[in-house]
Amino acid sequence: MRADPGVRKHVVKTLATELNAWVVTGFEDARSLLADPRLGKDVERLREVMTANAVNPADTIARTPRSMLFSDPPDHTRLRKLLGNVFTMRRVERLRPWIEEATDGLLDAVPPGEEFDLVERIAMALPTYVIGRLLGVPQERHDDFREWNGTLASLHTTAAEKVEAHRRTFAYLTDLIAEKRRDPGDDIVSALIAAQDDGGRIADDELLSSTFLLMNAGYETTAHMIGSGALALLRNPGQRELLRRDPGLVPGAVEEFLRYESPLNMSTIRYTADPVEVGDVTIPAGEIVFVALLAANRDPAAFEDPDRFDVTRTGRSHLSFGHGIHHCIGAPLARMEGDIVFRRLVTRFATWELAVPAAELRWKYSAQFRGLERLPVRLS
Repeated sequence: MRADPGVRKHVVKTLATELNAWVVTGFEDARSLLADPRLGKDVERLREVMTANAVNPADTIARTPRSMLFSDPPDHTRLRKLLGNVFTMRRVERLRPWIEEATDGLLDAVPPGEEFDLVERIAMALPTYVIGRLLGVPQERHDDFREWNGTLASLHTTAAEKVEAHRRTFAYLTDLIAEKRRDPGDDIVSALIAAQDDGGRIADDELLSSTFLLMNAGYETTAHMIGSGALALLRNPGQRELLRRDPGLVPGAVEEFLRYESPLNMSTIRYTADPVEVGDVTIPAGEIVFVALLAANRDPAAFEDPDRFDVTRTGRSHLSFGHGIHHCIGAPLARMEGDIVFRRLVTRFATWELAVPAAELRWKYSAQFRGLERLPVRLS
């Protein structure tokens, strides 16, 4: 598709339904479109366009409250500023000692030389703990969120199952917000409620959807980055040895993990508010557009030898966190978690080996996420 000079329509199975949608795969087109104001994300108009472009018109597309992710300026500007005021670098940096301690605890429990699932025990566990702590979600509810989000992200589940998972998630978050109103804590949900009470312009449904966005976006992509990064190091022992000898290379390696296996297959959904030109093709208004981040990050026109994994790679930045006004607000936290985890992994364990043949590894069956289902390994 990337080598084809023209973009075209495909059937894309999304979290909600199958859609007739345009898919953009080249890096320069992708970067340009991610920042193009003619591609809208307003939740009400988006729902109309999705309905008009659904493969099966009978599919029910759930109504989602407005959030920073699914809004355009000026609503997006307002919501991003509110979230940015509470999801600050200072708050993220305050978590560093706790993240380091939590990482050490998880790695202390790794049985040296014995098989364990790195995805379950490390990659999923740590980001879930971190975002749960940030939002004030009790640890005993973390598995519920993972189950619900797994249902929403999977291509195996039915539309009815997705609607039910969506309902359960929002019902729990409604209760969580009510609890934080009664008994606020040092967490982002309490901070957003305080901002609302102090005259901050965030409606109740926006508060709900913003909490949902932070909970789901805050752990799944980071978890997949850790899992796929570990697999890349397993397959490239020379690169792993470079990091072991010089842990100062780890921040750059995290960027390469993100480029090499973007945790998101495709950007979140957009629609054309006006006609948009992509090369020689004009996409009419009222159409659905997806940007294939994985393809853009492996575009040979943008990256030299793009299928080579190289922790010392420099040059052009990847698009895994997006671009433009919807650039991921949690990128600094994800980078911090990756830096902490991989510094410890490469310095603690000299021997890494897959516990199953590489051909048995499976990637999640999801149009949205790019992540391993399991990663059985032995570390010592």
